Parts: sequence; C-alpha cells; structure tokens
Amino acid sequence: MPSLLNVDVGSRIAVDRREPMCCPACGQTGAKSWLLAPDRFHGRSERYELVRCPVCSLVWLKDPPAPQDMGYHYGSDYDRIIAVAGENSPDRWRARRKTLDRYKSGGALLDLGCSSGSFLETMKGDKWTLSGIEISPDVARMAEVRSGAQVFVGDILSAPFPPESFDVVTCFHVYEHLYDPIKIMQKVRTWLRPGGIFYFLVPNIESGAARVFGTYWYGLELPRHLFHFSPSSLRGIAKATHLKELSITTHREPFIEYSTRYVCDSLLQRMGISRKSLAEAKAPSFPAKAIRKLYRETLLRLFSGMLVLAGEGESIHAVLMRPEWDGE
Repeated sequence: MPSLLNVDVGSRIAVDRREPMCCPACGQTGAKSWLLAPDRFHGRSERYELVRCPVCSLVWLKDPPAPQDMGYHYGSDYDRIIAVAGENSPDRWRARRKTLDRYKSGGALLDLGCSSGSFLETMKGDKWTLSGIEISPDVARMAEVRSGAQVFVGDILSAPFPPESFDVVTCFHVYEHLYDPIKIMQKVRTWLRPGGIFYFLVPNIESGAARVFGTYWYGLELPRHLFHFSPSSLRGIAKATHLKELSITTHREPFIEYSTRYVCDSLLQRMGISRKSLAEAKAPSFPAKAIRKLYRETLLRLFSGMLVLAGEGESIHAVLMRPEWDGE
C-alpha cells in the first residue's frame, strides 16, 4: 500500500523473512508481512503487524489480542465516540434504509452489532420484525427499549436463532471487528431464508485514502479491526460461503478528518509538542468549532477531491443474497 505521506515510512516492511502464512479466507499460503502501525486512536506506541494474501488480497492482523483482552483496546472512550456517531447520523440511517428498500420491503430483520439500536429504531413499524445481537448487556437493553427489537446479548456465533429465520441481516462497520469472518458469513447464510439478503459495510483497504495515508489511515483502527477487506476479497468470501453478489460498491466516508489529525499529531510530537489522543479529546469549544468548520469547508473539501484521483471510496457497501436454491 504505497503512501504519499513519508513521515512514517520506517514502519513498512520491505521483506518478509518469516514462514509462509495461510489465508483464513482462501486457504492459500504465502501471505506476506505488509504494514506495521500503532493504535493511533488511543495514542499508544505498541505496533501491530498486518499481513496480506497475495492471491485474494485479504489483509488481517497477525497475532491479534485474545478476545478476553480486547476490552482494553476499546474502552469507554471508544464506546462513547461510536455511540455519538450513531446518534448523530440520521442521514446515514436514511441512506441505509433507502438501499435496503431496493431489495426488501418488509420481513424479519437481524442487525449484527446493533449497539444502542439507532438503526433498528429507524426500521420500527408494521413491515419489519426486528432482532439484534449486541455484546454489551446495558447497550442491548437500550436497543430493546428504543426499537422494540429482540436483542440477543453475546457473541454472534452463540446466538440461538433457528435456521432460515430472517429475510435480511445487516452489519454496519462491525464485520471487520470479528475474529472469524468466514464462520460469521456461513452463520449468516444459515439464518437467511432463500432469497434473503446480507447487507453490510466495511472499510476499503484498497481505497485512495488508505493508499495516501498509509499507517495514518483512520480505517485501520488497530488492533480493533482484525480484518481489512477489498471488493475482490469480499467477492472471494461470498463465493466460498455460497452467497450471490447483488451489489458491491465503494463509497466516500469522513475518515479523512481523523486521518489528517493523526498526521498532525505525529508531526507535533516530532517537534516536542504533545496533545491528547483522539480517544481523550473532549467536545471542542466554540472557537474550535468555528475553525473546524472552516477547515471542513476549505482544505478538507479540496483534499477529499484530490483523493478521488487516488482511488476508490473509503467504505465498501455489499449486498449478498442466499440463492433461492442450491447451485444458483
């Protein structure tokens, strides 16, 4: 992943001298060390290694933290920012629903990683029977209260929903956090009725912004993002799990603002100036908000336009279908 930002080129791995690794998606050996980067969200120095399959292009985190240790890498600051993003994004949820309406007009819907239920709440009504899966008991109860959904508390693979229970399964920026994407996709296929769809979003590791920002790209989110997908690697996983592609497209996401912050933080640190990490950042003051708005309307717009020339959008929107019959 070549980068136009050379402030951290020493973190890249030019030669892989280790034993070949097996790709968890396509099973091919020969995965290569690809990138080293720290957890910039929390401002921590430990570096994590990503490896890439030369056949299907899947990228994954080598030696990820154990599930029982992952709480340290999320924390209340992360949960707060994610919750705020969900609550403050009504336009985003309307766009998700508009996409969904192209394929299904009603039925049983399951949202993986439903958080506090902001998406499920937008789906309330006579047309949909709503369910969710959420790891946090307190957050799951919030989702149930606001959406009326049945929310299972726990791991996705432990959820007791019977086969062919759902017409739609959704998963918005959660799939990249999961330890076994193949098993999850297989489980989703089991839960879908014939003709049912799996609609999900993930960051695009082959986006123009990922190429430009390199280790500073916000979409890396190490070590919380365990897998990093491209359109081609998702097509391979869909094929391997016998789901039919209806649509796989890339879209622009507002990752660039946080990515540029990471670059600025690094440059300031090199000059002996440190500031709080993004995780610790508080709500900006009124003057800071004015400066941020000016930045968004000028330099950020210009830079976003330039990224169009660098490659595809920062997120992948995928719609897969369980065929009406095997062999389709």
